[in-house]
This record gives sequence, structure tokens and C-alpha cells, in this order.
Amino acid sequence: MRTDATTLAFEVRAVGYRIGAATILDDVSLDVPYGRVLALVGPNGAGKSSLLSVLTADISPSSGEVLLDGKSLAQHHITELARTRAVLLQSNQVSFAFSAYDVVEMGRAPWIGAHVDDGQAGDDDAIIAESMLRTDVQHLAHRPFSSLSGGERARVSLARVLAQDTRIVLLDEPTAALDLRHQEDVLRIARQLAESRRAVVVVLHDLSLAAAYADEVAMIDAGRLVAHGAPADVFTEERIAEVYGTAVRVISDVDTGRPIVLPRRSAH
Repeated sequence: MRTDATTLAFEVRAVGYRIGAATILDDVSLDVPYGRVLALVGPNGAGKSSLLSVLTADISPSSGEVLLDGKSLAQHHITELARTRAVLLQSNQVSFAFSAYDVVEMGRAPWIGAHVDDGQAGDDDAIIAESMLRTDVQHLAHRPFSSLSGGERARVSLARVLAQDTRIVLLDEPTAALDLRHQEDVLRIARQLAESRRAVVVVLHDLSLAAAYADEVAMIDAGRLVAHGAPADVFTEERIAEVYGTAVRVISDVDTGRPIVLPRRSAH
């Protein structure tokens, strides 16, 4: 995979986003480095997905600026963006009768006409096969995408993202429809991507899952960045209780030493 001289994928500088009178993001600043997994967490409606959409260039900030590889995100051509970052959205729908294989194959579209020395252009069939193997969907290749369960669609959509083979991967709640095993598989893939010098940003609701796999956590509340750092530094009982409005217990995983976040419950 091609690597860049800069160590930062994104530089988010005082970004604000408003819809009418509603402030969705308010003065958010953070760096997203290559070789790391950054988890975006926060309550429903906090602005996590909106921040991810700013990074994907799907929405333009009302104020502030985002730099991608040191250049304003707005200055990147759409083809350049498609070859730089892959995006997994919450909704996994297609409008036509595509097979699962067809959907994964779509991930190779940005590389049509590219030369091998342009980066990730290469053996499409091999890349598609490897992506489907990693996400455990190779047995679904010939099934209509519309016939798949929510979890199967999510994994096929992740395979499409992997097939795009970009140096930045942006995932919006990729574990929401998945069972326990496949939740762990997705985050292990995220870690592997980071270990190969890719930048990974993932929106998660499960704080323990974020703590287990992320290098950094950015906690957002009411559109503002309230904490950014290592999981053990961000996930304190006091901060979580304040942001989420519920009491929790934070304990250390006996195997990894990473935080596990548990809600405090009464006996009845």
C-alpha cells in the first residue's frame, strides 16, 4: 500500500455544522493519524455521524476546516477521494437486484483505468476474494443482496469497503446488526487495517468494544468534543455518567487491562 510522508490523515480545525438554528457540531478540533484506530462515541444525537460525514466530504462544515493529507478536503477531486477513503454507512441498501459479489465488486470501481503504480490498482478478483474471506461472506457470493439478513448485509458492505483498498477507512456503526462473533471480527479487521498504516475512524455505541480495540477515543456530547485520548483516560465513571446520564462501573479486563464499561443496576 502506498504511504504518504505526512503522519496525519485528517486535521479537523474548529469545525462547526449547523442546520437552521440547530447546532450539530460546535468548534470540534482533532487530528486523525495514520496507523491508528479512532473511535467516535457519545449519546444518540451527539453528532458522531455528522462528524464522520464531514470527514467523508458528504457534508460541508458551516465553519472551520478539514485537511486531508495536508490539503483542504474541499480541494480534493471526487476520484481522488474515492481512491483515498472508503466509507461504510449505517444504511446498507441497494436499489437493484445485485448479488453479494456484485456489491463487493463495486468497491473496485474507483480503480477502473488506474495504473498499478497509482496505488491500489491491481488484481481485482484477488482483492474481492480476500475481502469476502476476511468478512466471512464468501458463501453468500451468489445470493441476492436483498435476501440477506441485516448482519449479512453489513458484512458484505464491509467487504466492499475492504475491496476499495484505501488508506483511510471510515465506518459508521459497523457492528450494530452483528452477533457477538462478528462484532469482534469487525474490530479485529479495523485493528489489522491500522497496523498496515491505514487510518481508521469508527463510530461505536458499545463503549467496552471501543475500549478494547481503539487506540484513541473521541467522546462527543451535544456537538462538542468533551474528551479525546486513550480509552483508559476517556472512559472514567464520572465522565460517562455526566455525558450519558447514567451511572456506570468501569473495571479492567483481566486479560488485556483495557476498560470494560458496565451500567450500574439495582437487584430489582
